[in-house]
Amino acid sequence: MTCFHPLHRAAQRVLSARTAMSRTFVALALGVALSGCMALDDLSEAPPKLTGKMIAQMAKKGMKPESPVLVRIFKQESELEVWKVDKSGTYALLKTYPICRWSGELGPKTRTGDRHAPEGFYHVSAGMLNPNSQFYVSFNLGYPNRLESALGYTGEALMVHGACSSSGCYAMTDQGVGEIYAIVQKALAGGQDKFQVQAFPFRMTTANMAMHRGDPNMSFWRTMKEGYDAFEVTRRQPKVSVCERRYVFNKEFEGGEPTDPLAACPPVINQLEPQAMAKIEAEERKVDMAITGSLPMSTAMTAYSDGGMHPSFRALLKTQGPKKLAASVSAIKYPISRPDAALADPFDGR
Repeated sequence: MTCFHPLHRAAQRVLSARTAMSRTFVALALGVALSGCMALDDLSEAPPKLTGKMIAQMAKKGMKPESPVLVRIFKQESELEVWKVDKSGTYALLKTYPICRWSGELGPKTRTGDRHAPEGFYHVSAGMLNPNSQFYVSFNLGYPNRLESALGYTGEALMVHGACSSSGCYAMTDQGVGEIYAIVQKALAGGQDKFQVQAFPFRMTTANMAMHRGDPNMSFWRTMKEGYDAFEVTRRQPKVSVCERRYVFNKEFEGGEPTDPLAACPPVINQLEPQAMAKIEAEERKVDMAITGSLPMSTAMTAYSDGGMHPSFRALLKTQGPKKLAASVSAIKYPISRPDAALADPFDGR
């Protein structure tokens, strides 16, 4: 498990070139726009703090540094989103960060050594932040969670961290993870008990669900989509329960929370966010229609040899090679994990 950094100095050299930008350079520019605004020279051994620029960005969006935070991760797109509660009292998108490297394939992690990065709903407390990580700074996702433990899934120390290397983690650039760390640490210090991380295989649109309808993980992904849709509709953190071997969202049960993730769910006594249910059920019907019919042949989108990499980093890997990319995204210059597999990522960024 390893993670790496954005490509600021490399990007500046590209952007200052006098020749017209090729498609590769456009992809790089996009990655830089999404990444953190610090340079490697700005990083110190002390835990990262919020910059004045980030505080100003929050203020512009009606957010306070100590307001609650939520993180969403998308494997296929290789993107990590940071959301914060704004003055409306609901979550709004603060910033999207490109993921330099994730490993495995689309689908949940089930066992030690499968190299899969986790998919699921996780909750990160202050004690799960590591300011002294070997990969700059990191936070532990808490895999396996209650559901995964009950299902017998194995693995440990699955992180979001710096350096562009992964054997089950989500690897950001040092600058990117430093900025994310400072944001979530401030929210936890400001009173948020723990923040939710939602890790998805892809953006769970109807079109993407239809594209992957032949995947054996579709039943699990449809459950995941219920939580995705609950957040999309309400912009509030979904309440996550586990019973009947699955996640259950925004429900209150007779006798309190289910204690056995494998047992039948207790009777529901209250449906939270009832005003959103009509929209969520309509989305479920759209997916039903989209995935009905003959199953597709295996598509390029399922043909991951070992995880993926954001297109902006892939462009640099192709043009600069793994050593220069490693040096540009992390102060420790940790080797890019399986660069050939990263170049084989089938997602084209569209």
